[in-house]
Amino acid sequence: MLNFIYWPISAILWFWHKVVSFVLNPDSGWSWVLAIVLLTFTIRAFLIKPMLNQMRSMRKMQELQPLMQEIKKKYPNDQQKQMEETRKLQKEMGVNPIAGCLPALVQLPVFIGLFHVLRSFNRTGSGTGQLGLSVEQNRELSNYIFSPDDVQSFLDARVFGVPISASISMPQDMYQAFKPVDFTRTDILFVAVPLIAIIVLATHFNARLSVNRQERRKAAGLQKAPANDQMAMQANLMNRMMLWFLPATILFTGAYWHLGLLFYMVSNNIWTFFQQRWMFEKIDAEEAAEIEAKKEAKRATAPQPGQRPNNPKRKGNKK
Repeated sequence: MLNFIYWPISAILWFWHKVVSFVLNPDSGWSWVLAIVLLTFTIRAFLIKPMLNQMRSMRKMQELQPLMQEIKKKYPNDQQKQMEETRKLQKEMGVNPIAGCLPALVQLPVFIGLFHVLRSFNRTGSGTGQLGLSVEQNRELSNYIFSPDDVQSFLDARVFGVPISASISMPQDMYQAFKPVDFTRTDILFVAVPLIAIIVLATHFNARLSVNRQERRKAAGLQKAPANDQMAMQANLMNRMMLWFLPATILFTGAYWHLGLLFYMVSNNIWTFFQQRWMFEKIDAEEAAEIEAKKEAKRATAPQPGQRPNNPKRKGNKK
């Protein structure tokens, strides 16, 4: 059903693994890790423009809040009219709320797709989503765009002595898919737990960077406070979810993630950190330029000191 996600994800990963193989041993765990990192950066690079558009749209939505409140006051008992006038206002100002959701909507299928593709290298288990293949069948069966040789390479690849498609919660009977079985669950823990800790902390501090910027902008008068208590509660709830709920979710679900997926999340957070700083500076510079342009236009139309204001009506009365 989700093949339209799985095939492109596997194709990008396959491409980067072939590129990396010119430099590193293709059967090395680090060649596969680097391919996953480059896949992450490829997806995120395509999302830079939508992310910028999202931030610009959010800033315009802040500017539209007073006008949207006026619409609610003008049509207090007509929800349909409120929606019509709000959509008309957003269209006039070039704001598209749906487009702002695109980056988040894209990243979730990528995460799900990569999780599935990496899990599908080992199909020897009998749990949910597994095929119950024998070790020999699994090693001789392709995985989307990956040939059987690629499957064997991935299964045998090690990072710090642990297969990169292993996870903390993996049933022990699935260990037999790896050749040789020279690791234990404790070995997986020693690699996975630090990665999970890095992801949890990085997710929290990336969210903190965004929340702190909001607070600075409010203090400087560049961002208006929510128009009512309900909106304020929603904003606070959203901030708490970013700061605490999402990292906590990762902490409790990380045991089900393969090492390859953990490396994806680490690289994703590294990209997010640098991208946020760059985008915040860019958006702030654009906003400062707009504010200065408005001030300049106001100064240009204001009367010079000592100059009598031009009043056509007054001149007409004298005549």
